[in-house]
Amino acid sequence: MSTPRFTPEFKDEAVRQIVERGYPVSEVSERLGVSAHSLYKWVKAVRPDKSQEQAAELIAAKSEILKLRSQLRRVEEERDILKKAARYLCWGASSRSTDLLTIIGTNMA
Repeated sequence: MSTPRFTPEFKDEAVRQIVERGYPVSEVSERLGVSAHSLYKWVKAVRPDKSQEQAAELIAAKSEILKLRSQLRRVEEERDILKKAARYLCWGASSRSTDLLTIIGTNMA
C-alpha cells in the first residue's frame, strides 16, 4: 500500500485550519484522514523558523537603539548649547547691571 499524495491546495487548506482558524491538529487530522505527523510537518514548513523571527526582532531592536542614541546625542548637544547661552546671558546681565549702577552713580553725584 503506497502513501497517499495530497495536492498543495489540500495541504494549504489543512494548514490554514490549524494556523488561522485555531483548530487542534488532532481534530483536523481525524477530520481529513491525514496523520498528525504529516500535519505538523506541513505547518512547520509554512511557519517561519523561530531563529528567523528572533533575528528580525534583534535587528529591529538594534536599529531602535541606534535611533535613540542619535536622538540622545542631539538632545545633549541642545542642552549644552542652552547651558552656555544661559551662562552668557546671566553673565551679561550682571555686568550690564553693574555698568548701569556705575553710570547712575556718577550722574547723581
